[in-house]
Amino acid sequence: MKAVCWHGKNDVRVENVPDPSILNPRDAILKITSTAICGSDLHLYDGYIPTMQKGDILGHEFMGEVVDKGSEVKNLKKGDRVVIPFTIACGHCFFCNRDLWSLCDNSIPDGKIVEKAYGHTPSGLFGYSHMLGGYAGGQAQYVRVPFADTAALKIPDGMTDKQVLFLTDIFPTGYQAAEYCNIQPGDTVAIWGCGPVGQFAIRSAYMLGAERVIAIDRVPERLAMAREGKAETINYEEIDAGEALKEMTGGIGPDSCIDAVGLEAHGTGLDAFYDKAKQSLRLETDRPTALRQAIVACRKGGTLSIPGVYGGFVDKFPLGALFSKGLTVKTGQTHVHKYLKPLLERIQNGDIDPTFVITHEMSLEEAPQGYEIFKHKRDNCIKIVLNP
Repeated sequence: MKAVCWHGKNDVRVENVPDPSILNPRDAILKITSTAICGSDLHLYDGYIPTMQKGDILGHEFMGEVVDKGSEVKNLKKGDRVVIPFTIACGHCFFCNRDLWSLCDNSIPDGKIVEKAYGHTPSGLFGYSHMLGGYAGGQAQYVRVPFADTAALKIPDGMTDKQVLFLTDIFPTGYQAAEYCNIQPGDTVAIWGCGPVGQFAIRSAYMLGAERVIAIDRVPERLAMAREGKAETINYEEIDAGEALKEMTGGIGPDSCIDAVGLEAHGTGLDAFYDKAKQSLRLETDRPTALRQAIVACRKGGTLSIPGVYGGFVDKFPLGALFSKGLTVKTGQTHVHKYLKPLLERIQNGDIDPTFVITHEMSLEEAPQGYEIFKHKRDNCIKIVLNP
């Protein structure tokens, strides 16, 4: 089959690789019908996530048709159209039983590396390093799905791939980020980052009852899409985001702040240049520019929600502000399994049409070009769907 393979920093290639096969009785094999390039894939593309190996197959946003299944997969049949969460979860451990799917205890075969770094093992992820399971991703023609009996959500007839593809990651990620804010009537939510996750966080915050959403970015087409989602916007290259948020909230600050940027944040202040220099020298793994701003901007007693990916260590973290302001912090990979059915219902009921975020469609063979376009935000690119 053809697959998008990682070969190093800024180097992905479409190659012929062996077809996947059933390894365990709870496995299924999917023929991929749609897949996508995610913003967190760029962290791999830029070389910031360790334990990648040459030839690793990328991709964690995918859906397709069941073409084979193991003997213990009783709830699926060949030909079923399904979406698959990007987090891999067994469905039966301490954490899965508590709806903490992205913290599954049983989906990383050898957790020594990540346990040494983080203290415990999270769930495995598709196409996202050997530290997180070494699973082949879904930017390919076929993929093996472990724990398919737990993971797969069948798609009702009449729904298109584009309508449901983002249930695999960015829609639940944006929704969980907003849900973590514990939004109350009248609340103002500020969101750093108007990429795909930020866009879904904007719309999710309104679905959950926010009165105002203020979105911070610098890319004109992203800010325009945020305004189409009824957000007020701040271009941080034109005005100071922190001062603008104070003025827009009568000096109080937003009730909740969402960092939908993560470890490659940009900025205009000295801290942003400091982070970029230290990260380039590998003296700091992550650039927490947006995170610092969110902590300082949030109102006293407010909530900080962090869906943006962080991988290691940050410098000059404003712990004093976090502590003194009494902020509640909610973060982590998305518990996608928890949200699949409720968000599918949101789509079916017309509460949201997830296709709004798609700006580009390409063939699988065009993936290397797609990564470059997405990384450098060329051609007004916000979200790329690949068609194998």
